[in-house]
Amino acid sequence: MEIIDLRSDTVTKPTPRMRRAMAEAEVGDDCYGEDPTVNELERLAAEKMGKEAAMYVPSGTMGNTSAIMTHTQGGDFIILDRESHIYYYEWGNMAALAGVMPIPLDSPDGCPEPEQIEEYLARSPSRFPKVSLICLENTHNRRGGLAIPVGRLRAVKEIASKYGVKVHLDGARIFNAALALGVDVKEIAACADSVMFCLSKGLGAPVGSVLTGDAEFISRARRARKRLGGAMRQAGVIAAAGIVALTEMIDRLVEDHENAKLLAQKLSHLPKIRINPEKVQTNMVMVNLSELGISAEEFARRAQEEGVKVSCYGPSTVRLVTHKDVTRDQVLKAADIIAKIVSGI
Repeated sequence: MEIIDLRSDTVTKPTPRMRRAMAEAEVGDDCYGEDPTVNELERLAAEKMGKEAAMYVPSGTMGNTSAIMTHTQGGDFIILDRESHIYYYEWGNMAALAGVMPIPLDSPDGCPEPEQIEEYLARSPSRFPKVSLICLENTHNRRGGLAIPVGRLRAVKEIASKYGVKVHLDGARIFNAALALGVDVKEIAACADSVMFCLSKGLGAPVGSVLTGDAEFISRARRARKRLGGAMRQAGVIAAAGIVALTEMIDRLVEDHENAKLLAQKLSHLPKIRINPEKVQTNMVMVNLSELGISAEEFARRAQEEGVKVSCYGPSTVRLVTHKDVTRDQVLKAADIIAKIVSGI
């Protein structure tokens, strides 16, 4: 039976071009800064983001944690959206490893309003813990893959700068955001002091993310990466696939967005499930099952039995994510399978 995997864009497989590049990669010891392929990937990543420097890391979680450890000191507070990946999924790294506490705020699009933020930044430093960092996310995963407009991000950066506070952007899917907004990715990156983005999601590389920022920040971030066990040796073998991802795979993300909108349109006509196709901006479709009478877990089980894998996002919501390894025909087939399941309930 054919399996259509819509759980996440993290399930993508490397392209033949990536596999060849990995096999032929020139390598050296990255701890000595001598891996030419890693160095080229970092140079290219910094250039893409309009930053001075970059650091290759095995995962986005390590990239975000390295950034938090570098921007803050133990006992500080950081502001972020309560549905953000850093707060919701990254295992309390901010507290356990960086020694900082979160101030989770709530905003419909995942980007806190400047007024919400200033309430905390303006507090007396003699009576309240220092807020040293604001973390944003674009696209925003748990808000349905929303692409947060540059104007919203810029407003946060301006209020942060007013109080001397740094901004870190979890840009795991920043290229999806740029394409959805119709802007150069540098415009988004300019709204933050540091930016992490993933190579292993829609871009299709098998491993890795990149943290970018100014040269002094990245130099200190390398110390944080080592504390996290992220010192690497002949990492050019995997970095080679990241170079292919950045040079060949960005523009095709538009296809994923189109497929997600097609899937949302097809599913929006089904009874007892709720989808707003207008909110599908990138490659994610959130499906509300609260009126269907079965849990998200049971729905996911039935879907997998029919050949479609989806993710559960709470007791009554499932998430479907399009990516390079799911074709338009497979999207249409998945919609038909889901329609069959719904009609049988």
